[in-house]
Amino acid sequence: MQEPLKPLSYTTSDDLELHRALMNAANTYLARRGDHRFANAAFIGKLLLLTLLCLIFYVLSLCQTSFWGFAGAYGAFIFIAMSLAVNVIHDASHNVVFRRQWANRLLNIVVSIPLGMDPDCWRVRHILFHHAHVNVQHYDLDIEENGVLRQSPFHRFRFFMRAQRFYWPLVAALTFPCIIWFFDWRDRAGKTPVTPKMAAQGAAGWLIFLLSKALHALLALALPWLLLTPAPLSAGALLLVYLASQMLASLIFVVLILGSHWAKATFYQPPEDGIIRHGRYQHTFATTVDWHTRPVWLGYWLGQLNLHLTHHLFPNWNHRHYPALAQIIAEVAPRYGAQYQCVTLAQILRTQQRFLQKMGEGPPDGESGPEPTRAHADRRDGQ
Repeated sequence: MQEPLKPLSYTTSDDLELHRALMNAANTYLARRGDHRFANAAFIGKLLLLTLLCLIFYVLSLCQTSFWGFAGAYGAFIFIAMSLAVNVIHDASHNVVFRRQWANRLLNIVVSIPLGMDPDCWRVRHILFHHAHVNVQHYDLDIEENGVLRQSPFHRFRFFMRAQRFYWPLVAALTFPCIIWFFDWRDRAGKTPVTPKMAAQGAAGWLIFLLSKALHALLALALPWLLLTPAPLSAGALLLVYLASQMLASLIFVVLILGSHWAKATFYQPPEDGIIRHGRYQHTFATTVDWHTRPVWLGYWLGQLNLHLTHHLFPNWNHRHYPALAQIIAEVAPRYGAQYQCVTLAQILRTQQRFLQKMGEGPPDGESGPEPTRAHADRRDGQ
């Protein structure tokens, strides 16, 4: 079991006025509509539609008589499974689909089976590490040092990272397969800081974990293998289609979400005393942006993933409210010295390339050594 990280705190007094103003405006918006912050009938309808489409394409894949017919239907099945994760697992992890926590957990377990990621591992990584400490070295596990991609000025530099802006799509594409078959297992086995914070511990936790992985393997691999081999495809072809489908879904997801935090290129070292000298709201505005979709309706099917700053400021609200909340942020934040940014997808993609190129150049002194010392706490790169 890894040693627990030292707790970090923020200077909350810096945020009080902005927090109150945003909450008052958001609550006024709800009161005016006679609404609540959880899912509504339209959200449940989208959940059921995506589930039905996922099932239809899965069944179609099992009825194919050619390799390409199977690959097309199966790829659509995995793509829609990714859409379910984006639209449902994200909100259920924040307990904003249903009012009952157990109902959100159960929904997460069921909906995550087609894609294969463990929802408890993802929930802890996303909420308790990423949301709590965006772009903070060692604390935000989304920028965990992996020796392949340098995504922080505090990561070690290796010579091949000079080319990372060219090979990074491959890293992004391999994210889902690595999470499903490697990182989830490390988290459950106690090899990361994630394990102690999981909702299900001990034998019960392992039972739920192994059962969900077994059901994913049965659904995604075993049944197609039993029904479709040796014709119209071999076991090797099945594994190839499975991996390619997971990689494509992973590439789309990672490209869309990482740019929201790379755009500002602002990163922090944890201070020695564990106190970050600014508030959480200031930290969020310094590390995250929104981006808008064209056409606008595309954001609806992306689970409003593009309104990522809004999500970080209102994580306990269902994503159906994000367009309205983004307008509230744009109106309220400037009054308190906070800059709201909503960029285009093209700007996000260009920023990703500039950021990866800059990180690939290595430290300013050209040395490839260990990460900077803690004397550089609160250093900002690229701002």
